[in-house]
Amino acid sequence: MGNSPHKMAIPGFEMKLFRACEVPYPMKIRHVLLLFLAAFVPPARAYDPCVTGAEPTSIDLDLAVSDSRRIPVRIFLPADKNPAPVILFSHGLGGSRGGSNFLGRHWSSRGYVTVFLQHPGSDSSVWQGKKPMEILPAMKSAANGTQYLARISDVKGGLDALAKKNSDPKDPLHNRLNLECVGMSGHSFGALTTQAVSGQQAGLAILSREVQDPRIKAAIPMSPSPATGVDPGRSFGKVSIPWLLMTGTKDSSPSGISPTTPADRQKVYPALPPGDKYELVLMDAEHSAFTERKLPGEGKTRNPNHHKVILSTSTAFWDAYLKKDPAALAWLKNDARSVMEDGDRWQLK
Repeated sequence: MGNSPHKMAIPGFEMKLFRACEVPYPMKIRHVLLLFLAAFVPPARAYDPCVTGAEPTSIDLDLAVSDSRRIPVRIFLPADKNPAPVILFSHGLGGSRGGSNFLGRHWSSRGYVTVFLQHPGSDSSVWQGKKPMEILPAMKSAANGTQYLARISDVKGGLDALAKKNSDPKDPLHNRLNLECVGMSGHSFGALTTQAVSGQQAGLAILSREVQDPRIKAAIPMSPSPATGVDPGRSFGKVSIPWLLMTGTKDSSPSGISPTTPADRQKVYPALPPGDKYELVLMDAEHSAFTERKLPGEGKTRNPNHHKVILSTSTAFWDAYLKKDPAALAWLKNDARSVMEDGDRWQLK
């Protein structure tokens, strides 16, 4: 090569080779190749919780949560067959495993096994087949302490049943579940269920011993409620795991089943201790904002951006605390407001 510099043509730029006396020839070639590759490798994509992955599959089955009780569940499985974090979801009063499935499809496309629990006694069987005048009394009757405790047992027994299926080589769920990383979510009565198993200390939860399940590592109560007649600080002051609360400025109790107001739902967040706690309050969101369908007595229109905000913030929360993704945590703390509209409130502590 001599001592004169040579030029090597690279698409898009030219690179002078180092003099032979300064850099060994093999190192020169490697250096050029690295620079060449760097010029054509696209930059890393910014974290985006709205992006969906491959379509998940779903299966319906019954879980034996105790010797005398079986509950229907709907499970969404991600396309990747490696063990995945698990998210449980508890429906509201009168709901079923088929409610709020838009959450499960999105979460599972992002790499989670999502399990929608159905709670007999406070599910759709409460109102199905009844005359219109019979529905409201039946719903009010089902919102009781017995059903509340049954729901808590469904969560605990459901996790036990899933663990057995995960360890059974003959089961379709064999080795699909990472039960070291479990999230819990629910709407309305399901939010009360979620609160109980993930750290609430007072209210109806005191009717059951050892209510909190240590297997649950993070929780998202949707339409949360404080315990009636109990100081919220006493109820929520010792919550030790990450919580994301979701509600709306018009999120009252549907059809007068309970006297819970939107202001009541916003009493939970101030009572939580600092550290990985979040609250989303959607402007004009009614109680059904966390479901696919409006409820009787609600307004005529729905804001489609509400579901976008719910999906993105919940996904980032799970990614941050179940997958330990630092990019997701940074998005929650710095960029979550980018998907929200004026009037939506986002706070963290």
